[in-house]
Amino acid sequence: MWRGAMNDVEESPLKAVVVGGPTASGKSEVARQIAREFGGVVINADSMQVYQELQIVTARPDAAALAAVPHFLYGVLSARERCSAGRWRNMALAAARQALAAGQLPVLVGGTGLYLKALLEGIVEIPNIPEAVVSKTEAWLSVEGLDAGRHKLEEVDPGMARRLTVLDRQRLVRALSVAAHTGKPLSWWVAQPPTATGQSIKALKIAILPPRNLLHSRIDKRFVRMVENGAVDEVRQLMALELSPSLPAMKAVGVPQLSSYLKGSIDLPTAITRGQAATRQYSKRQFTWFRRQFHAPKIDFAQFSERNYNKIFTKICQFWLTG
Repeated sequence: MWRGAMNDVEESPLKAVVVGGPTASGKSEVARQIAREFGGVVINADSMQVYQELQIVTARPDAAALAAVPHFLYGVLSARERCSAGRWRNMALAAARQALAAGQLPVLVGGTGLYLKALLEGIVEIPNIPEAVVSKTEAWLSVEGLDAGRHKLEEVDPGMARRLTVLDRQRLVRALSVAAHTGKPLSWWVAQPPTATGQSIKALKIAILPPRNLLHSRIDKRFVRMVENGAVDEVRQLMALELSPSLPAMKAVGVPQLSSYLKGSIDLPTAITRGQAATRQYSKRQFTWFRRQFHAPKIDFAQFSERNYNKIFTKICQFWLTG
């Protein structure tokens, strides 16, 4: 295994490999291969795989994968909590620092662009919004309706109202809650320059972008496997917690569709079809993000051959073993 000499870990930028790509692209397996080869650890950069209750429906690594190499930040938070990009960034930096101190290569992997952007470029520090404020906004919106929410947003945050061309309930609640709690509109907060609190990251970035027809086929087959492996029971247990619908875990792809089936609104085949469609739409947004914003060597291949691995590993050797 390749191991680099680690000096001044606390003072120097943290070296890490970042593997990104859309859901079902195979990036997690690539990350594990890299970690095995270089004596590293895998650190989760998926916003939904941090939640303990969401193992099957988020395709979190199974027991065999977790045993192959050390994994961090998988299933570490309760679904009752909100994991913001800032909170995840602090946890990821701590995990990377721990790995480097032990002479291990941190390999971050995930498809949440907001998290990766926060890690690599810093983040705008928006104050945490108390759950009570969010719940109050949700309750008001449920009574008054989305149109009233839009008019309210135009009053308190016209800048954000112009950005929300579609009535997105989640973003509407977020914007109204921020304005109510902080006294400043969300558009003001996001216009502030990002701050890179904590250590900086020196990253080798790799984007895994398979052909879309192959990606869609993988997505559809994987969703069926999830249902066969107990995703319905997992969502049933999540619903039994009676959590606020505004919590991130309740919006994970697949959860709303299987929840509708469990409530009797649709049958299971329809839930599967809708879950597959929602996942494909999500992968499309991820694919676009990585193509446009993830400035990295992009590995465009359908299957991970030895030649492709050698291409990746050569780059990592140069990165890991140089100062």
